[in-house]
Amino acid sequence: MAAEPPARPLEGRIALVTGASRGIGAATAKALAAAGAHVILTARKTHDLEAVEEDIHQGGGSATIAPMDLAEGDGIARLAAAVAERWQRLDVLVINAAMLPPLTPVAQIEPKSFSQALTLNVLATQTLLAAFDPLLRRAPAGRVIGLTSSVGAAPRAYWGAYGASKAAFDVLLDCYGQEVGGISPIRVAILDPGATRTQMRARAYPGEDPASVKAPEVVAERIVALLSADFANRSRERVES
Repeated sequence: MAAEPPARPLEGRIALVTGASRGIGAATAKALAAAGAHVILTARKTHDLEAVEEDIHQGGGSATIAPMDLAEGDGIARLAAAVAERWQRLDVLVINAAMLPPLTPVAQIEPKSFSQALTLNVLATQTLLAAFDPLLRRAPAGRVIGLTSSVGAAPRAYWGAYGASKAAFDVLLDCYGQEVGGISPIRVAILDPGATRTQMRARAYPGEDPASVKAPEVVAERIVALLSADFANRSRERVES
């Protein structure tokens, strides 16, 4: 008779989830905690983070909130220093936070919103990887999972600003995976959640019935499964309904 998988397969791991105050980020944080990880929750809104943290604690998990704006690089450096002081390592980094700028023709992209999207979706990603690389290397098996979008690989009219930012996001993660794959146990995965019931999705498709797309918990379950069973470096997949 085959042995059953452990109830808490991520017991003892330290995980950081960006954009953890709602949607896929919140669902992922709760799922990681339920699987045994201590989860560090980051987002801008303290109140929303506290609500997620409370849900985790009520479910028997453990979490720490770290309210911050990822667009401010100094904040990322301070968070990395705090994690290093308290835990000396980081086992899991889930890069989920992202901004969707207005959907417009390329010729009409508004520079300010495009710059904000590039700052959060691209520059903050590089800053996160740079700041937490030493801590991921200290972990027995550091793991990085980046949440992307299909429009980064398959351009779509009116999605140029967001798609360009996600294309750059994918390249950064893939290059990082190539660089660390042969010299460390770190593994990188790029995950396209597909159509998911989030506030970002509602803004992009205001007429869509939310019940017609999957819940964020489906994506969170896939992330936990990836981390529990392990994955090949530079893994890429799409989460279907």
